[in-house]
Amino acid sequence: MIPPAVVLAASFGYLLLLFLIAAHADRRAAQGRSLIDNPGVYALSWGVYCTAWTYFGSVGRAASGGVWFLPIYLGPMLAMLLAWIVLRKMVRIARTYRVTSIADFIASRYGKSPALAALVTLITVVGIVPYIALQLKAVAAGYQVMTGAEAAGAAAWWTDKTLFVALTLAAFAIAFGTRHLDLAERHEGMVAAIAFESAVKLGAFLAVGAFVTWGLFDGFGDIWHRARAVPELGALLRLDRGGGGFGHAQWFALTLLSMLSVLLLPRQFQVMVVECVDERHIRRAAWLFPLYLLLINIFVLPIAIGGLLLPGNGSADAETFVLSLPLGHGAPALALLAYVGGLSAITGMLVVETVAVSTMVCNDLVMPALLRLGVLGAPRGSDLTRVLLSIRRGAIVGVLMLGYLYYRVAGEAYALVSIGLISFAAVAQFAPALLGGIYWRDGTRAGAFGGLIAGFALWTYTLMLPSLAKSGWIGGDFLARGPFGIALLAPERLFGLTGLDNLTHSLFWSLGVNVALYVGLSLARAPSAREASQALLFVDVFRRGGAEPVFWRGRARLDDLRALATRFIGPERAGAIFADYAAELGVPPAELRPDARLVDRVERRIAGAVGTASARVMVASVTREEPLSVEDVLEILDQASQLRAYAHALEEKSRSLETATAELRAANEQLLSLDHLKDDFMSSVTHELRTPLTSIRALSELMLDDPEMEAEQRGEFLGIIVSESERLTRLVNQVLDLAKIEAGHGEWHNASVDLRALILDAARGVAELFRERGAELVLDLPASVPPLWADPDRLTQVMLNLLSNAAKFVPAEKGRVEVTLAEEGGNLVVSVRDNGPGVPPAERASVFEKFRQGGDAASRPPGTGLGLPISRRIVDHFGGTMWLDSEPGQGACFAFRLPLAPATGPGGKENGHEGADRR
Repeated sequence: MIPPAVVLAASFGYLLLLFLIAAHADRRAAQGRSLIDNPGVYALSWGVYCTAWTYFGSVGRAASGGVWFLPIYLGPMLAMLLAWIVLRKMVRIARTYRVTSIADFIASRYGKSPALAALVTLITVVGIVPYIALQLKAVAAGYQVMTGAEAAGAAAWWTDKTLFVALTLAAFAIAFGTRHLDLAERHEGMVAAIAFESAVKLGAFLAVGAFVTWGLFDGFGDIWHRARAVPELGALLRLDRGGGGFGHAQWFALTLLSMLSVLLLPRQFQVMVVECVDERHIRRAAWLFPLYLLLINIFVLPIAIGGLLLPGNGSADAETFVLSLPLGHGAPALALLAYVGGLSAITGMLVVETVAVSTMVCNDLVMPALLRLGVLGAPRGSDLTRVLLSIRRGAIVGVLMLGYLYYRVAGEAYALVSIGLISFAAVAQFAPALLGGIYWRDGTRAGAFGGLIAGFALWTYTLMLPSLAKSGWIGGDFLARGPFGIALLAPERLFGLTGLDNLTHSLFWSLGVNVALYVGLSLARAPSAREASQALLFVDVFRRGGAEPVFWRGRARLDDLRALATRFIGPERAGAIFADYAAELGVPPAELRPDARLVDRVERRIAGAVGTASARVMVASVTREEPLSVEDVLEILDQASQLRAYAHALEEKSRSLETATAELRAANEQLLSLDHLKDDFMSSVTHELRTPLTSIRALSELMLDDPEMEAEQRGEFLGIIVSESERLTRLVNQVLDLAKIEAGHGEWHNASVDLRALILDAARGVAELFRERGAELVLDLPASVPPLWADPDRLTQVMLNLLSNAAKFVPAEKGRVEVTLAEEGGNLVVSVRDNGPGVPPAERASVFEKFRQGGDAASRPPGTGLGLPISRRIVDHFGGTMWLDSEPGQGACFAFRLPLAPATGPGGKENGHEGADRR
C-alpha cells in the first residue's frame, strides 16, 4: 500500500500541472499564437473518449467477457471512416451559426426552438449522470486500492471522501472552463490540458501493460498459452462466449452504440466540433484517433487474463488490476503512475463533460426560465456576463452532485462498463434528429420532438429504471413480473421480446421508435417557414457562399440592438460588432442603419453566449419581426441565389483577368527576352562583320599607300582580303538563309539522296579543319542505306555545321569525333558524338535557340550561334527531328532523324522549333 499523503500529493500535484498547462495555453491564445491549432493536439483531445471506463472498466469487462470489450472501440474506429463527411459538416455548421453545444445544434436546426433545446438538455443531464457516477466510482475504487482505505459506500455521505473528490473536481472544472465567457465557447487552455492528459493516460496504461506482459510473464504468447490451459480463461479468447454461440445482435448493438456516442456524447461534441480550430485538422485526426484507441487497448486482454492467472487475484476486482498488479508485485512507483493515469482519464472526462453540460443548462434551461420570468427581458442594465458565468459554475457543481447521488444510490450494483453503456444509450437518442437534420431537409420540429420524447421514455423505462431496481430502490417484482403484474410490460422483456441482453433490448425499442416517429411525424406535416429556412442552411451549408441568406424581416432600433449586445457580451465586443459592420458598408458608425444582416449578426454573436434559442428570443424582444411564409423563404433564397450567381460571375471575371494578366506578363517577359536576344545578336553580328571589314580596309589602305609594295607581299594581302570577303559573304548568307527559312521562302531542290555518300563528302570537306585541330574523325557507316527524298545541299549544310561545331569543342591534339548512321523503323538516324566538355545542364534547354552560344565569353569559339538553329530548321522541314544528348565532362552527341518516306504536303512540314548553336 502507498501512504494516503503520497497519493493525495501526487494527485494534487498533477492537477496543478494541468492547470499550469491550461494557463499557458490561454496566454498563448491571447497573444494570437494558438497552442491547439495543430492536428496532433486536436486528435489527442479526442482521447477524452477514453475515460475510467477504458482505464479500469475495459479490463474488468475483458476479465469476464474476453474480447467482448472490443465493440466499444471498434465503433469509433468505423465512425472515423465517415469523419470527413459527417464530422466536417457538423463543424462547418457549428462555426457558421455559432453553435455552442449539441442541444444548441439540434434546436437551431429545427427553427431555433427553445423547447427542443430544453428537452435535449434534460435528456443529456439525466443520461450523463450515470457516466459521472462511473468516474466517481473509479476514483473511490482506485484510492481504496492504493491506500487500503475503507470502501467508500460504507461511510456516511458527509464523511465520504468521494464527495470531497467530487467537489474538488467541480472546482477544477470551474477553473478550467468558466474563467471567462468566450463567444465561440472555445477553451484553448482546457483543450491543451486534455491533450496532455490523453498522452499521460496512454503512456501510463502502456507502461502497466508492458510490466504485466514482459515483467510478470514472458510475453503475449506465454499469457495465451497459460490461458488455454485453464478452460474458463481459454473461453475468454473466443468469440462464441463459452460455446453459447456468437452474439451477433449484441455485438452489432455495442458497435452501433459506440459509433453514435463518439459523435453525440457532450464531451465528444465539445472537443470534436466546438473546439475545432481548423476543419482541415479532421483529416489527420480521423486516423490518429483510431491509432490512439488501438494503442490504449492493446494490453487490455493481457492485463485482464494475466491478473486472473496470477495467484491471489481470484477474489480481486478485475477493474482494479491496472493498480493492484504493479502494487502487489513490487512496483509501487508504477502503480502510482497508473493511478495518475487513471486520474487523468477521470479528470479529463469530468472537466469537459461538465463544462459542456453546464453550457447547455445555462443556455437552454436557466436562461429561458429567467426570460419567461421577465428578469432579463429588458435590454438595459448591467453587463450580464458575470451572471452567465455564475450560472454555469453552479451547473457544474449541480451536475457533479447528481452524479455523486447516483453513485451512492446505484453505483455498487453495476460494473463500470455497464454504467457507461446506460449513458451511451441515452445520448444515442440524439442521432435521428441530429444526423437526419443535417442531411434531410424535410425533418421537422414535431418529428424531432416526438422521436426524442419517445426514445428517452423507452430508455428510461427499459434501462434506467432497471438499474435503480437492481440497486434495491425499486421492488424486484417490477423487473420480474412487470408493473402491476403485466408481463408484457416487463422492462427487460417489453412486449414479449426475449433473447436479447438488456442493453440491446433497450436500444432496439428506444432507437427504433425514435427513428419511426421522427420520420413519420416529419412526413405528416410540412415544416414551417423558419424550420424550412434553417433546414436549408444546415443541409446546404457547404453550398452557401458569401451571399448567405438572412431569413429575417422587420424593424429594429440601433440603440436597442447595441444595448442588447452590450448586456450579454460586454461593451467592448458589442462595439466591435457595429464598428466592423459599418466599416464593411463604408459608412460612419453614427449613420449605420439596422438592416436584416446587422440583426442577424447581433443574434449570432449573442448566441455564442446564451445559445441560439435564447438569442432568438432576446432579439425578438427588442425588434418588430414580420412573420415569414414559405414563399418569403423561397424569395429570400432566390435573391441569395442571384447574389451568389453575381458573385460567381465576378469571381469568373476576376479569374479571367488574372489569367489575361498572367498571359500578358508572360508575353512581356518573352518580348523582353527577345529584345535581349536581339541585342545579343546585333552585338555578335556587328562584331563578326567588323572583324573582316577591318582586315579588308586595313590591308587595302596599306596597298593604296605603298604603290611600290613588293608583289609577293601584295599577293599575300590580296589573298587575305579575298578570304575575309568570303567570310563576310558566308555570314550575310547565313543570316539571310535563316530569315528565309523562318518566313517560309527558303529555296529547296529535292532529289534522291544517298545519305551515306553525303556524309562521306562532308567528312572530306572538313578533313583539313580536323587536321589543324589534331583531332580524329571516325565514321561508322553501313555498306548501304535506302535513299532519302530531300535537298542534298541543305543536308550537306547540316552535316558541315555539326562536324565543324564538334571540331571546335574537342580538346586540341586529343579530340575525337564519331559519326554513325543507322536505319531505325523507317528512319535514318545520324549522330555526331565528340569527346569535348559537353553541354552544362543549365544550357541544354537553350542550345537550339537562336543567337545563343554555349560556353563562357572568354573561352567560346567564334561564331554567330546560327548553325544549330538553321540545321534544326532544315531537319524539321523534311519531317525529322534533331536533339542533344550530353553529360558534363562526357562530351556531346548531336543527332537527327529523317523519315525514309517523303514529308506530306508541298515542301514537307515545318514544326516551328527554334534554337541556337554552341558556337
